[in-house]
Amino acid sequence: MSKDYQTLASQIIALVGGKENVANVYHCQTRLRFTLVDNLKADTKALEKLNGVTKVIINAGQYQIVIGTHVADVFEEIEKLVELSQDTTSQEKKGIFDTIIDFVAGTFQPIIPALSGAGMVKAVLALLVVFNVITTDSQTYYMLNVFADGVFYFLPILIAFTQAQKLKCNPILAAGVAAMLLHPNWSALVTAGDAVHFFNVIPLTLASYGSSVIPIILIIFVQSYVEKFLNKHIPKSVNLVFVPMLTFLIMGTLAFSVLGPIGAIVGNYLAYVFTFLAENASWAPALIIGTFLPIMVMFGIHNGVAPLGIMQLSQLGYDSIFGPGCVCSNMAQATAGAVVAFVTKDKTTKETAIPGSITAYMGITEPLLYGVNLPKRYPLIASMIGGGLGGLYAGLTHAHRFATGSSGLPAVLLYIGDNTMTYFYNIIIAIVISIISTAIITFVLAKHFEKEETTDNLDTTQAPVITGQEVSSPLTGEVLPIEKAEDDVFASKVMGDGVVILPEASDVYAPFDGTIATLFPTKHAIGLVSDKGAEILIHIGINTVDLKGEGFKAFVKQGDSVTKGDKLISFDKVAIENAGYSCQTMVIITNSSSYHHITKYDNQFSQTGDLILELEK
Repeated sequence: MSKDYQTLASQIIALVGGKENVANVYHCQTRLRFTLVDNLKADTKALEKLNGVTKVIINAGQYQIVIGTHVADVFEEIEKLVELSQDTTSQEKKGIFDTIIDFVAGTFQPIIPALSGAGMVKAVLALLVVFNVITTDSQTYYMLNVFADGVFYFLPILIAFTQAQKLKCNPILAAGVAAMLLHPNWSALVTAGDAVHFFNVIPLTLASYGSSVIPIILIIFVQSYVEKFLNKHIPKSVNLVFVPMLTFLIMGTLAFSVLGPIGAIVGNYLAYVFTFLAENASWAPALIIGTFLPIMVMFGIHNGVAPLGIMQLSQLGYDSIFGPGCVCSNMAQATAGAVVAFVTKDKTTKETAIPGSITAYMGITEPLLYGVNLPKRYPLIASMIGGGLGGLYAGLTHAHRFATGSSGLPAVLLYIGDNTMTYFYNIIIAIVISIISTAIITFVLAKHFEKEETTDNLDTTQAPVITGQEVSSPLTGEVLPIEKAEDDVFASKVMGDGVVILPEASDVYAPFDGTIATLFPTKHAIGLVSDKGAEILIHIGINTVDLKGEGFKAFVKQGDSVTKGDKLISFDKVAIENAGYSCQTMVIITNSSSYHHITKYDNQFSQTGDLILELEK
């Protein structure tokens, strides 16, 4: 694995508050999704400055770090650094809305790859039929249908497993309960149509549960409470035998007699709603999604909306709720980013926009959204208008997809079905409308906004050119090599090279002339940029962030200009040590890679103002 990913992973863990602050972490297509014990311990601004991090979002109780398409590589290194515990819970309370979004996302996101794979098999099957490679009565057609439909038919089992993981009950038992609903014997009873009574007393409603969504969600929700009750009251010595047995007996009875039928009724009503929208207001969902999807992504709302498309697909065999508007929005965003890459004179923006546009055309928009379109604003506005226009056409022409998958250019194949190419042609036209309208609007807006940004850049004081720099000791004490730091993150030089000071005094002073770049809310750390471009982090103590500012007093604020020797922070050394924390103070050069050679005057006692570091270009 690339060393760059190892370094980035270490930096991320350090800045989210250390591995002790990580309750859980997983990743989606572009984001690391952390559940932190305390979000206040994370340094959001420092994270967003890391090379490799596009954006940090706090949403639905999650601390989300947008990485991009290589997120899996970073996550692989993250896993090596954290110790996850099922019993660790976040101290932050979630609102009802955040809880619902978090539950829906946690249940459906893990099964998206399976649904996407099955959807693309369906698309390939449709192409083979359209081009007369196979016929609908051939065994090849029959088997390819098996390959594609298996995931959708057994969808209740997949949902049961992921939902149980989310609700922290046994996923294998949940999958077992779901399997009951799909057993061939039950299907035979439903087909026969004769009334079924359990023990000749409890009536079981005849309903088919293949490809269903709502029934299993209700069933596993109840099972999570039943299972916890049984685990609490059944002795551990016989727990392994009786908890699974009683879970199957109780949930099997409830599933077929009460919960399954209720879920089926709710599912049928949803089908009526979907049908009504398709027949009477087909333009509305695609228009809304096409226009506002970027905003939904920013706030995580799309995680609650996208499953509606999956539900419609399971009920009616197609999705017109989410898919058409989503693909139009994604193509609009990709086009806006491509136009920015063409017109901008800023090299950094161009380097972000070009690869971001390519991945957006493939259906992954977040790197482009957070790296270009949102910061510049005008590409976001243009893409929302263009996505809305394309979505409106898709809705008016009843375009819908017959399987789910990533909403990029390859997704157009998902619109081939029902033995017609009409939906395929209509989604192509909708995409063309989105691309052309977005391109025109972005070009028009760019003439104004890019010119304005260029003027602003000319008027703004440029960042200092990095040259050699002398760094004085910010406080009095014994200076040691950075490898002697009691925190592995600093000792391993992940944050940069530097020195450790064992303070004799309790006042911290500016080590050079410069600007306060960062002042942590807890005042235990401060970042400075010198007039010559050196970036220094002064970190007072080990894990002193836990003190939440107690014992620290700041005499400057972020953005202040300082002169060498100006007082920055004072701290109560005795109180900090009595609380059980080390006062080791790290002086870190966070842009160490910008210097050819660093001379460190360590293993000596230094007074405030004495030379401790020399940085040479």
